[in-house]
Amino acid sequence: MANPQSIAFLLPDLGGGGAQKVMLTLAAQLDRSRFVPHLLIVGGAATLPLPDGVLADRGNAARLVSGIPWFVRRLRRLQPAVVVSTLAYTNLALLAVAPLLPRRTSIVVREANAPAATLAALPGFLRRLQPYKRLYPRATRIIAQTQAVADELANIAPAVGDSIRLLPNQVDTGRLRADATPPQREVGPGLRLVGAGRLTDQKGFDRLIEAAPHLPADSRVTIFGEGPNHAALAGRIAALGLGARIRLAGYRADLAPHLAGADALVMPSRWEGLPNVALEALALGTPVFATPESGLAEVADKTGGAVRIAPFESDLIALIGGLAPDATRAESLRPNLLPVAYDTETVVTRFQDLLDDCLA
Repeated sequence: MANPQSIAFLLPDLGGGGAQKVMLTLAAQLDRSRFVPHLLIVGGAATLPLPDGVLADRGNAARLVSGIPWFVRRLRRLQPAVVVSTLAYTNLALLAVAPLLPRRTSIVVREANAPAATLAALPGFLRRLQPYKRLYPRATRIIAQTQAVADELANIAPAVGDSIRLLPNQVDTGRLRADATPPQREVGPGLRLVGAGRLTDQKGFDRLIEAAPHLPADSRVTIFGEGPNHAALAGRIAALGLGARIRLAGYRADLAPHLAGADALVMPSRWEGLPNVALEALALGTPVFATPESGLAEVADKTGGAVRIAPFESDLIALIGGLAPDATRAESLRPNLLPVAYDTETVVTRFQDLLDDCLA
């Protein structure tokens, strides 16, 4: 039997984002008879726990740019067969230094967001450099979570079309449902709605706050997450007199029980790739209400009405307002609504096939 191949996973940090969760799960679930995972964590933020039995090095860099020399040295020393990265800024940094890496190391980058929106968020001088068009062709393979993301990548950087492979996010359904027992739900009548994600412009929680007065008066909204927009969101809740109806609950490692107990997860995002929290909600039997920009169109097509998509404010809020509250959600888990294509075993098998493809 051939020796297992070393696979490096390059992460910007261990913050509580969905992209980092996906990478940690892939690393933890690799077949150890074929692959040896090794985490390279550039920054010091550490909300998420390391998976058991996975080697990890930390750069503790204050910023990704200052951590580049560290991860180049580590990759040159480790000499992995494949290095896998996620999030556009990490991908671009890795691809920029590709000539400095071991020649035998294949590079796989995972696009975690809509690339057109990522480009639009860059400073003007960086956009003019056309980073996707210049750097993404250096990747051996590019992972797109959805066909929409793949199409955007091929449009922005036509040379990468043959390198793109579809691979959705995965959910460890069995573990998640065990973690969600018993469900947690705020007591009282009315809808109980949850939002979850970093408090940034991308996630659109400001839109949810502005629209909340149009929901039934006994509705309650809980938003989980931390981020730079916390003070602005809290100020707007106070200005609208919604302190009794909307709560900023901070980051919670135990989010699953709160998803399970909610009547719905609301995704008011301005752009996404494929949000993990929506897949987790479905695995817990909780429906999802989302904007068209939330990256869930393909999931909606497979879930028979469990994902409802509409433009925000009037249309989406009207759909949510028509939902019937169900206080019995606090008593037991609802049936799994997530298609098997997003289950961990299915996705990890496809990921390992992709690694084999790189090594062929």
